Order: sequence, then structure tokens, then C-alpha cells
Amino acid sequence: MTDTTKTNDGLRAITRDMVRQQLSDVAVDLFAEHGFERVTVEQVAAAAGVSVRSVHRYFPAKEDMVVGPLAAYGEDVRDALEDRPAGEPVMASLHTAFATMLRQRPQTQRDKVAIRLLSSTPSLHARNAGKHLAWARLLEPLIAERLRGEDAELRARVLVQASLGAFSTALAAWADEGEERGLHELLQVAFLTLERA
Repeated sequence: MTDTTKTNDGLRAITRDMVRQQLSDVAVDLFAEHGFERVTVEQVAAAAGVSVRSVHRYFPAKEDMVVGPLAAYGEDVRDALEDRPAGEPVMASLHTAFATMLRQRPQTQRDKVAIRLLSSTPSLHARNAGKHLAWARLLEPLIAERLRGEDAELRARVLVQASLGAFSTALAAWADEGEERGLHELLQVAFLTLERA
């Protein structure tokens, strides 16, 4: 593969990510204004100035317009977890891994809207739960390696599910209309609660 080919592939990937994000932004705005169930893929395509086929190329299902952009962040959490010292307490490592992932992408007001949609729309809530299961499959083996003694895999599942619960709860609290604290502060409260329990 030549340097030019590598550069072109990199630019194409960046362009795909930008288009995907712009389509997601248009969709979230429409869903927030009119309700998820009332907005069609055709309306999203028209508002974005693209064809329905183009929308489906990036998002196979309408739910993916909200959840899809978030799914890949599980790999960022996994990578950050792999970088944590082996002797660090497990929950502290998970907390840092989630915080590292969040620092890689600044949160926006639109993110708050998307989180509120995830909480209030059953099909989005279900798709988000599926995303968390995928994240858990990435994280559990790394945690199991750190645990000693019996039932390491079961204990790893419990710890990872607890960390995902803390992460989701912090996100939901941050997205509340009246909440003024930052997401990292709320994430710290959520994980400290687990660590002290």
C-alpha cells in the first residue's frame, strides 16, 4: 500500500465519520423537536439534504442515529483500561477508563438531548442496553485477568455491570434539565459510591 493510498483511506474514514456525525446531529434535533416515533428516515434525509439510501448506508436502523455514534466508544474505554496499572483497584481503573474516554470527545448540549431521548424512548433504551452488553464483552476479560481466586469471571461481570450502571446514571444525571455540575464530577460521585459501598 502506497503512502497516497493510506492518506486517501484516512481521509475517507474522516469524511465518513463527519457525515455520520452530521446525520446523527440532524436526527437528534428532529427527534427532540417532534418525538422519536413521529420522525421518519425520509424526514431525516430531507433535512440533511441526502437520499434515504445514504442515511441507511450510515445507519441501518433509525435507533442507530442516536446510539450508533456512541457504540465505538467502548473500544476507547477498553484501550484506556488496558493502560491502567495492574495493581490499581479495579473500580478505580474502570472509573479512569470511562473518564479518559469522555475526555477524548467534548460533551455538548446535543449530547444531553440524546441522553434524554435514550432514557425516554423504549426502542432507544433497548438499543442502548445492547450497546452496553457489547461494551461489557470488551471489558470483562480485562477485569477477570486482574482478579484472583474463585469465580473471577463472575466477579468481573458484576464489577463491569456495576461500572456501566454508574456511568449510565452519571450521564442521566448530567442530562437532567436543572443539573449544573459537570459530567466528570457526577461520574466521580457515581464511582465513589461504588468504591465506598
